[in-house]
Amino acid sequence: MSSCPFHQPFFPPPLKNKASLFFTFFKKRRSWLDGLYERSYSMKMGRVKMPGLDLHVVNQPELIHRVMVEEVKAFPKNQLLEHLLEPLLGESIFTTNGEQWKKQREMLNPSFEMTRISHVFGLMNDAVKELRVRLNGQGKEHHLDIDPEMTYVTADIIFRTILSSRLDRHAAIQIIEAFVMFQEETARTAMRTMFKIPRWLWFLSGERKRIKAGNLVRDVLADIIRPRYDAVTSHTMGEEKDILASLLLVVDADTGARFSFEEILDQVAMLFLAGHETSASALTWSMYLLALYPEIQERAYQEVMSIVGEGEFDPFHIKQMALITNIFKETLRLYPPVGFFARESKDETTMRDKTIVKGASVVVAPWLIHRHPDFWDNPNGFDPDRFNDPSSMHKDTYLPFGMGPRICIGASFAMQEAVLILATIIRDFTITLEDNFVPDVVGRLTVRSANGMHIVLTQREGR
Repeated sequence: MSSCPFHQPFFPPPLKNKASLFFTFFKKRRSWLDGLYERSYSMKMGRVKMPGLDLHVVNQPELIHRVMVEEVKAFPKNQLLEHLLEPLLGESIFTTNGEQWKKQREMLNPSFEMTRISHVFGLMNDAVKELRVRLNGQGKEHHLDIDPEMTYVTADIIFRTILSSRLDRHAAIQIIEAFVMFQEETARTAMRTMFKIPRWLWFLSGERKRIKAGNLVRDVLADIIRPRYDAVTSHTMGEEKDILASLLLVVDADTGARFSFEEILDQVAMLFLAGHETSASALTWSMYLLALYPEIQERAYQEVMSIVGEGEFDPFHIKQMALITNIFKETLRLYPPVGFFARESKDETTMRDKTIVKGASVVVAPWLIHRHPDFWDNPNGFDPDRFNDPSSMHKDTYLPFGMGPRICIGASFAMQEAVLILATIIRDFTITLEDNFVPDVVGRLTVRSANGMHIVLTQREGR
């Protein structure tokens, strides 16, 4: 395993001891990471008791496997999470359970045949080429916040592959700003729920803004979906071969029914969130880590040049880029976009001799598991080479995409997209951080930097 003696990647310093309920309410309204304390990172199981929530955090691999794989039906998706995400995602596979989830997954699977790299690489690469033009048009040395660019390019890729529609900058800004608002207000709504703040008081704070933000994102998507949906019902459908086309035509194997307009809107909203927000988060953190570790960045550049040189990227190249793939995997370990998976106990049960009452929340937190010293050497350090030997890793301790039946349906799409974007940028630029910049790591629906990611891109010689 290689050593990386440069800066250690930043993460919020944990509290020395467990916070009081009063402190927790005000700290976690901004970011759930702010309420973590030192023992959170080394415990096998912990509990947080709040007025409206009994929450158990499981970090032990056997318990993780039990919740996520062995006893999935006993630990369905958390109803609080479903309530929080409903204004944006409706009833999509991200939040549903049981037979409803099973049916939705079965009907979505054919659509995700469309995400195989051979089907979508051209569309994906078109969006990345436009990113390259934008970045190269800024001069020899360019200071920028890379986070909006990563957010835009991943959203553009999703629009092209799902909807056969290029995402214009104005619509992108509207959607991105709305989603940032939705994330911020959802964190506050979660805390109001956990502390049993009367619902009538919610609307004196940010609940209206939260619902409005969710509706704005859905309205933009609905305006694109509606004409295509109407074309199917009137038998005038075009020749599009995107994911939406598959969703419009797929039928329930038992009933022969198709998705309704609202059901399609729910699933597309979910795919948009899962397909761009999580990827944007991870890519932004990848840029941060590459800037911190110039030696690894140089190795990645040499890999790109040895495989592709100055030529065009193709799907075969992506499969060959082992180091860049490992850089992204290690980024997902240190900064998993979804920092926790929320479940609840369907019935009373026991874990580590502790009683879990019916309805209690059970959280599997990649953010904690990926940094647990019992499972990882140098847990807070950046070492992509640790993935050269997957057999040396502890089982059930690396789960950026989840695990079990509810593993992310777009995981391979995300990996291929990330390698293409990183390879494209690394080939053209060296990446450094702006002087004295430190990211403000926050955990909301995804793990982000609240103050952006301020870097310097310097064109390589000959560009």
